[in-house]
Amino acid sequence: MGRANALERVIGGGTGRVAVRLFDGSRAGPASAPVRIDVRSPRAFAYMATAPGDLGMARAYVTGELDVDGDLYTALTHLSRLNLELSLGERLRLLRELGGVRLLRPPPRPAQEVRLHGRRHSKNRDQRAIAHHYDVSNRFYGWILGPSMTYTCAVYPTSAVTLEEAQFAKHDLVARKLALRPGMRLLDVGCGWGGMVIHAAREYGVQALGVTLSRRQAEWAQKAIAEAGLNELAEVRHLDYRDVDESGFDAVSSIGLTEHIGLAQLPSYFRFLYDRLRPGGRLLNHCITLPSNAEAVRRRWFINRYVFPDGELTGVGRLVSVMHDVGLEVRHEENLREHYALTTAAWSVNLDAHWDEAVAEVGVATARVWRLYLAGVRLAFEQNQIQLHQVLGARPHVDGRSEMPLRPAW
Repeated sequence: MGRANALERVIGGGTGRVAVRLFDGSRAGPASAPVRIDVRSPRAFAYMATAPGDLGMARAYVTGELDVDGDLYTALTHLSRLNLELSLGERLRLLRELGGVRLLRPPPRPAQEVRLHGRRHSKNRDQRAIAHHYDVSNRFYGWILGPSMTYTCAVYPTSAVTLEEAQFAKHDLVARKLALRPGMRLLDVGCGWGGMVIHAAREYGVQALGVTLSRRQAEWAQKAIAEAGLNELAEVRHLDYRDVDESGFDAVSSIGLTEHIGLAQLPSYFRFLYDRLRPGGRLLNHCITLPSNAEAVRRRWFINRYVFPDGELTGVGRLVSVMHDVGLEVRHEENLREHYALTTAAWSVNLDAHWDEAVAEVGVATARVWRLYLAGVRLAFEQNQIQLHQVLGARPHVDGRSEMPLRPAW
């Protein structure tokens, strides 16, 4: 009973919500607990003992050496204590109780763990990084994201609205912050499956161009545009944003792209977007951030090894500073982190509802990566480990005019 009790003690299983079962037959926690954590072999402990942060736990879960019967999010709220709350002394004590120094031999890494080669954030390497995540399967994404095919934080007017209603509200909030009107030109960089492009064209009569590095996204988006009868207003290209030749846009939206840019490239990224705008035009940048500018880029997180290779996050303060430095005038900013927790919770429900189809489509290991990713990201937003900021900037005229209203009109 010792090892199961030791693990339950550390993760706070005394709430009655979580039980533990180990490969040696030992158990801890109430049999009636709605969630059970199954540690299926000593290798699960070895993964957790030999990798930093959440990476070891992720490796154990992806390989099936650690499993959860019941709600994974609830299990993670307890398992996260292993990463967030234990002192070095407590970690050493737990290591002794769970198996000792023999757990310090690293097991083989799962095949799903990606490590890219070549110059970081070169066009070729960025293409491979985006393909790894976004070219999985449009059917698979459709099951998770729902009819909107929108893979960014939704905006919930209330917690009672549906995911589709919240994604419409997000696109409309962006459109109103950008003051879109019929006849205007919008550039949407990192456009995904074209949700913002389609919304701008359909709801506001805007001439909208979207670009994405994912070929599958571009193909899906162009078909959706044609089916909506919007070919004269909307276009999505399979193209690196750095290869957009057009300029003079009235507005630029960047929704979920900045995370992929890289910190060293932020000045050139915002300068490029500034140059695409006409004087008086607006830029809306929507991205995940860290809660502090001082935090290091966490390249050894689970999310960087399995989900977003080469993804780099920073604090919103750094983003605002870079935007100012390239000449944009920041006019509005807001943090929507609670909205992203609600969004990822909805995606998790969708994945569970299509679990068997998802496993058949992408394989059980990849499906487990996604189940863990969605539950973990939801928890991270709730615990303020990561945030979601929208920053609105304008390119002033030479005489200083911004074309902004005296008070926000959105």
